Amino acid sequence: MENCTKDDALQNSIVLFQLIVYIPVLSLGIPLNMIAFWVFCCKLKRWTETRVYMISLVVADSFLLFALPFMIYFTKHDHPMDELCFIIQNIYFTNMPMSILTITLIAIDRYIAIKFPLKAKILRSPLKSASICGFLWITLIIYSYLRQKFLHIKEEFCLHKQSIQLNYSLLLAIIFEYFIPLGIVIFCSVQVIKCLKKKMATSPHETKLVQKAIHIVSVNLCVFIICFSPLYVTLLLRFAVDVAGACTLLSKVKASIQICACLANCNCCLDAFCYYFAAKEFQEFPSLFPICISIRSKMNQSQESTVTHRLSHDIKKV
Repeated sequence: MENCTKDDALQNSIVLFQLIVYIPVLSLGIPLNMIAFWVFCCKLKRWTETRVYMISLVVADSFLLFALPFMIYFTKHDHPMDELCFIIQNIYFTNMPMSILTITLIAIDRYIAIKFPLKAKILRSPLKSASICGFLWITLIIYSYLRQKFLHIKEEFCLHKQSIQLNYSLLLAIIFEYFIPLGIVIFCSVQVIKCLKKKMATSPHETKLVQKAIHIVSVNLCVFIICFSPLYVTLLLRFAVDVAGACTLLSKVKASIQICACLANCNCCLDAFCYYFAAKEFQEFPSLFPICISIRSKMNQSQESTVTHRLSHDIKKV
């Protein structure tokens, strides 16, 4: 295993950049997540799929915010691979993927509600959403524990991978943690937008709801891509550096990863906009859903109208 030298001046610049980014993120993210957790757990009376996914997202973002000060400290100092490092890395490497996967679940849930409105009542329920989130949490916690326990044990300092030893688990993590979810989010979002644009609204109010829904989906997709893509692309570059054994590029690639990680962690605050639209959705709930038609023949005749109302409601879930 070959170790590469560390560029101390570059690391100090990275720490300064982290402070500039993370101080506002922590200042905004902590109160916003506390308010969001209180609203979704205490204020809302009705349990929906949106509420379940948003609580999961709040929890993931809150743990990420908790880990950020330690990440700054570990970046600046040569902190040994002790129990504290192990805990913080477990928190970080569990909650960022969970945040990504939760956003992916919201996109899938929204796609099902819009593309298959008549089957949505069977395919979707708060209990099913909670079960899926619980399964993902348990899976990621176990994976993160095993990953930190066995794959990075040879490193001397916390968050300072100085070796260029190949780590194929990194490549698998990049693919399954981000690029597959990215493909799903893009597909679901594009299909939802196409479906919305095809719907003919029957009133100015419905037109406004559909336009708002399209805007929300588009913004959510852009934020997801802008926040997370740079980090995972640079992680791919890091894997390429390890494959090539290019020690001279390691310090620059590590710096790029740390800068892109700052951008990705800003998502903790940007998710607050998701909380806002989701909370607003609950307030507008009565006006967004049409009256259910129990007779099958009438349901078939009014399917297009029903879909339009459901779209406007379910789209605003992110």
